[in-house]
Amino acid sequence: MSARLRRIKNRRQGRGKQRGIALPMVIGAIVVLSVVLAEFQTDVSAEVSAATSARDAVQAEYMARSAINLSRLLIASEPTIRAAVAPLFAFLKKSPPQLPVWEFSDRLLSAFMSEEDAPADGAPPKPAENTTATLLFDDSKGRNVTTPGGHFELVIVDEDAKLNMNQGSSNDIARIRLGKQIMGLIGPLQYSSIFDQRDAQGQTNDRAQTCQALIDWADVDETAFTCDFSSNAQSAGSEDSFYSLLPKPYKRKNGPYDSLEELHMVRGISEDFWAAFVDPEPTNPKKRVVSVWGQGTVNVNTANAQTLLAVVCSGAPTAEICIDPAQAQSFLMGVTMARGISMGAPLFGSPQDFVQTMTGKGMLGPILASMGMKPVKFQSEAEFAKSIATESKMFSIYAVGVKKGYKRETRVKLHAVVDFRTAPPLGTPGAPGTPQAGTPTTTTGTTTTTTTGPASADAIAAALKPSSGGQVVYFRAE
Repeated sequence: MSARLRRIKNRRQGRGKQRGIALPMVIGAIVVLSVVLAEFQTDVSAEVSAATSARDAVQAEYMARSAINLSRLLIASEPTIRAAVAPLFAFLKKSPPQLPVWEFSDRLLSAFMSEEDAPADGAPPKPAENTTATLLFDDSKGRNVTTPGGHFELVIVDEDAKLNMNQGSSNDIARIRLGKQIMGLIGPLQYSSIFDQRDAQGQTNDRAQTCQALIDWADVDETAFTCDFSSNAQSAGSEDSFYSLLPKPYKRKNGPYDSLEELHMVRGISEDFWAAFVDPEPTNPKKRVVSVWGQGTVNVNTANAQTLLAVVCSGAPTAEICIDPAQAQSFLMGVTMARGISMGAPLFGSPQDFVQTMTGKGMLGPILASMGMKPVKFQSEAEFAKSIATESKMFSIYAVGVKKGYKRETRVKLHAVVDFRTAPPLGTPGAPGTPQAGTPTTTTGTTTTTTTGPASADAIAAALKPSSGGQVVYFRAE
């Protein structure tokens, strides 16, 4: 073999060896790059999903916030609606009662609840059905009214239709009134089994002890309150040391309740007690019987039958409906039927009308008597009338913002409690959000822009004035 052929052969053998070494290296590099790419893709997908989730959560939260603001506007507009129907009551020589417009929020605010996305040509979203008939105006030409890709769910609860546990932090008269209401609520014999059970510490808590614990938690003194309202009742002495003897001791608050959940810390408030008297149906806050935000008096036009029975028994503990289960059942059925017939319309124009009804007089008294309910004899009609009302000022707004995504749904729930006791009427000059005299404005076509400069002392004072939309006293995001 010539030298040239040997060189060619050796060269080919060397190339084969190089290929044999390079091929595994290439495959190894591909494997490493595949792993890196897979990790990168996983990280990017996780970051995109997190960003999308955060974006949807923000949008859902602001849908819920919009629902709260719309609810405040709806409640603030009630006096205007009431004034419109005042002439109808003038013929009866009566003033119009407060109209529970919040009970119809799902229909009155349906124009803002549409889930339809805007068409491709940019036309406005399709309004909810029957919106025009409900709101008495055509909203089909509105733009940016609804929330494409999402909606909100809304429930407005009248807190003045509940028993306010924070009355115990007020004064002696309010404490006595609350004690009577609590005893009226938990007094019926059908609830005896709740108070016969032992708690986690092996102790039983009867009705009087539980009533006392609820009031002592919120009052500011160290003197035990007695829920025995008999003529020979004596002071219970100093507050007990129950909480300091627990496995994980804590102190009694001696201050107002901040939330309903705080009731769980009070002696005697078991899960059975909670389900029976505080929140019978967690998915429906309107069924709640107890509150910590009410103004003190109970609105007899909006309170449910169980709350009304407790209120009546606080003023007449020896009445037949408070000691006879059959009479109590007749009262509960009568109230439920009356509410169904009236379809939410207020039944009582004043507290005295409710007193007259319960004593068998007035327009509704004979109707209850025909159903077998015996008239109630109050210990003092004048004092009982001070504990009830026919107008509400405190409201809980439960709003859920819902943002729809690809194969998933983001929900954000907000709970706001709004106080309307100091709220001025809509359009009152000087109220926050109302343009003031002398405020520079710029009008372009149909758009008016308010020009604001540095905040002055007058502007700050105006911002601190009560708002027509009420004052938010509690806010919680879930």
